[in-house]
Amino acid sequence: MLSTAARQAHILAKSRVPAANFGLAARRFASSQVQNEASKEDKATAVPSPEDLAKASHLPHISNVEMPNKDINLKNKLEKPDYEKEGYQVPEWKKAFGETFVSLFHIDMDNVRAGTIGGSKYYYMCKDQGLQFTDEELSETAVFWYDTLGLPRTFAMWFQITTLHVWLLFVRMRAMPFKMGKNYQQKLVDKLFKDIEMRLSEEMNVLSGQIRDSYMKDFHSQMLGMIFSLDEAFAQKSDDVLAAAVWRNVFNGDKNIDIVKLEAVVRYIRMQLYVLDSISDRAFGFGDFEFVGPNETVDLLTAEDKAQLLKMTKMKFEPEDGKTLPSQKSKLSLDE
Repeated sequence: MLSTAARQAHILAKSRVPAANFGLAARRFASSQVQNEASKEDKATAVPSPEDLAKASHLPHISNVEMPNKDINLKNKLEKPDYEKEGYQVPEWKKAFGETFVSLFHIDMDNVRAGTIGGSKYYYMCKDQGLQFTDEELSETAVFWYDTLGLPRTFAMWFQITTLHVWLLFVRMRAMPFKMGKNYQQKLVDKLFKDIEMRLSEEMNVLSGQIRDSYMKDFHSQMLGMIFSLDEAFAQKSDDVLAAAVWRNVFNGDKNIDIVKLEAVVRYIRMQLYVLDSISDRAFGFGDFEFVGPNETVDLLTAEDKAQLLKMTKMKFEPEDGKTLPSQKSKLSLDE
């Protein structure tokens, strides 16, 4: 589990809209929790979501025309693979063949999942948070970053938003067994820079390999600097240091920063850390995590809630008949 830094989320208390997808079992658990309406007192004292908090502010929108263009061919390249799309079902014959192959050759599925989950699903989740193109409607998450917070709609800003979410996943990956966590991190970073290189070429029309390499080095340096500053805040368990890191890296050190909007991003980060701290290695390693939306808040889990969540997680990953499919075997813990 993560350090107690993730539990410094007093800003989340008394909210009655559990929004985190802790996995399928936890989603059902969260859904059952919202059946009872909050009392009038709770409603009066409920903490607003990051988006609602930011909307109460008045920082002017920063217009910027430096947005990527997208044609049909590029759109196809940027889309998620079929197996990441909602509702996709693997044919039964492929499932049977895959299980036989894994069993016969003793495939390390934890290693495989580092690529399919860390380097695919989790990367697309990070990438999608601030993804935007000219003349296209913004997603709900992108609206928060560009419209509500007023950040410039540029390629560089997309990279900063993506890197912020990559760091959030890094925090959780470091809490996994060392080799597995490093593998997940490496696959995530590899996919990030492979995608950036493709987007520079296809979207931004940077056709010179030398110029692309120069941009790639700059993005790499920015990523290291941002991760270092966020790590410092996490290690010190300080919202002040975290706010300073966000101010430098997300708001580009704007001297006219609206503090309310800065607080909204800090609150957003603390929400994600709390959710990441609340799921087991097994659930996280299998991709049973989604970022909490900026328009949502999270209930703090009681001891009973945590016990119920653990029970549901074990029900999902430990079949009652005790027979685990070869592809579902893992050394990752269900308890932490």
